[in-house]
Amino acid sequence: MERGSAGQRAMDAPHIRIAVLEDIDGITAIYNEAILTTTATFDTEPKTRADRMRWFGEHGERHPILVAEVDGRVVGWSAISRWSDRQAYDETGETSFYVQEGYRGRGIGRALKLATIAEARRLGFHTLIARVAEGSEESLHLNESCGFVRVGTMKEVGKKFGRRLDVHILQLILT
Repeated sequence: MERGSAGQRAMDAPHIRIAVLEDIDGITAIYNEAILTTTATFDTEPKTRADRMRWFGEHGERHPILVAEVDGRVVGWSAISRWSDRQAYDETGETSFYVQEGYRGRGIGRALKLATIAEARRLGFHTLIARVAEGSEESLHLNESCGFVRVGTMKEVGKKFGRRLDVHILQLILT
């Protein structure tokens, strides 16, 4: 697992594990922060605990949610979600990850992304997809550095903070 920059304390190294129901409040807080302050998600209204409980229930062993803990506190999460409900897409998953603002730039996103890829391989996925909104250069860089390749751009498909935004599609074929 990546420990971030050399000047960081060892206690800042994230512990990555499968999420459990007790993580819902931390996951919800991190996601709501992203909704309100970033274009990392095109959700525009904060989610309730009940919303996230339903979302959590849609995941499971085949589509896991991972959390990153630092000092016993959830500071990030990632997920493999269904790309489509059509059966032919069963070996394709969509990846996402979110890191709490004060913990970004410490290697937590990379640790989550790499753990997500490892889980996808273990589960027998053939390909992973990532959608990255225009302006999310850090996310583009992280995905590309983990082997994802840009395969297309959907023009002006979202509107957030008064701007129409493109979305880049990236793909990683697992071998």
